[in-house]
Amino acid sequence: MAKAAPSVLRSSVSSDRHKCKGDMSALGVENQPHPEDAAFASLVLLFATLLGCLSLLGGPNPSAPVTTTCATLPAQGPLFGERGGKLARRRYQNGSVFLRGKKNPVWVGRWREDVIVNGRTQREYRSEVLGYKSDYPTKRLALRELGKRLSVVNDSRYRARPTATFAEFAFRWDSLVLTQHKPSTQVTIRSHLRKHLVPYFGHLQMREIELENVQRFVSSVKASPKTAKNLYATMQGLWKSARAWGYVAHDAVSGVVLPKRSRVARRFFSLDELQRILGAAPEPLHTFYWLAVETGMRAGELCGLQFGDFDLRRGSVSIHRSVWRGKTQSPKSESAVRSFALSPRLVAHITDYLKRWPPNEQGLLFATRTGTPWDANLLVKRKLYPLLDSLGIERGGLHAFRHANSTLMDRLGVPLKVRQQRLGHHDSSMTLDVYTHVEGEDDRRVASELDRILHPIAPTNEKLELAFVANSSFIN
Repeated sequence: MAKAAPSVLRSSVSSDRHKCKGDMSALGVENQPHPEDAAFASLVLLFATLLGCLSLLGGPNPSAPVTTTCATLPAQGPLFGERGGKLARRRYQNGSVFLRGKKNPVWVGRWREDVIVNGRTQREYRSEVLGYKSDYPTKRLALRELGKRLSVVNDSRYRARPTATFAEFAFRWDSLVLTQHKPSTQVTIRSHLRKHLVPYFGHLQMREIELENVQRFVSSVKASPKTAKNLYATMQGLWKSARAWGYVAHDAVSGVVLPKRSRVARRFFSLDELQRILGAAPEPLHTFYWLAVETGMRAGELCGLQFGDFDLRRGSVSIHRSVWRGKTQSPKSESAVRSFALSPRLVAHITDYLKRWPPNEQGLLFATRTGTPWDANLLVKRKLYPLLDSLGIERGGLHAFRHANSTLMDRLGVPLKVRQQRLGHHDSSMTLDVYTHVEGEDDRRVASELDRILHPIAPTNEKLELAFVANSSFIN
């Protein structure tokens, strides 16, 4: 019986014409009953099956499909998802937990996670504090909490994530995303990264940054509430890209409590101050300030005005660009691209101004000797502040003209929608709450009207003045 096996195996190997048809012919065994013991056929079948398994594990062509006992096995594992790809998760894992510390013990969870380091996938251990023992009295409760953290890793769609510290990712984000923004935005956000975010988060891995870390950062910022809000907005934009690129899967920025901003009194020029400024300013500053008062344009929009932006026949002006530090860029927002009317007196003044206007290559209404746009910051320091000081007027920047314009339109009863459109605001609440101020004369007029309604039979003005003087002397 033992001597018959080699001859049967030789016949099985030499024969390549037998097909699998539901019988034993593919193994070199005839369909008729074997003269030997029936156990011999079972032994041959088992041996052939083992040969098929060995060829599947390491044959001459592992990628080719293998046929064994009438079953064709695929060359690779199954694909899943819309993009396909091999399964990244090797097995389902429950992780492990253990207590750390004696005075206030905490539960620490550990698990394995796939990461991409230098383009290669590695499987690393990760650990995280789940909470105090008082929060999870038993190990089962701690494991249940760990299961929530492992839901992402155990998901069939899980893929290995690239690793980077916050400083490394901030550098990549700067070169790929931040360069798509306007120059003014780039300078501001780079300052946020260099002075605040990278010094605080730079040494941490992106996956290690949690909501509590971000909240601690916001609470530790030694700056105004507005600055803290701007830093948080930068962190939001950076984290959005980190999630989209696969560096993190969790949300570490939603739910942060920001400091409340206190209402700050913003400087605006009164009507008397505006008249004095326009009367004392020489050309071309007189034209510049006149446009600022009547139109309420932003400083960068004024510096970016070109000859072609004016339609003198229709008496209107259009805003298509802005200037920041002498460089031309797009307006602040989509709402900033707008057109609105000019007064006939200002149209006549612009027409006369253009007759004496020195042309330049960019067609700028206000240009330096070299043909570049005016720098608003330099204009305020070198021209506006000295003029205000000579007139005895409290200092204010070019934005004070914009606030004054909004206040004057409110005083004239201009509809809110028109004011919003002329100022280029996306939200009407910005026009009403931030840019509209109550002048002293309007406030006193309202007080007088309320007094007249409440006291229809009122003493004359002379009696009121005498009474006021008497009360003043009594108080003194």
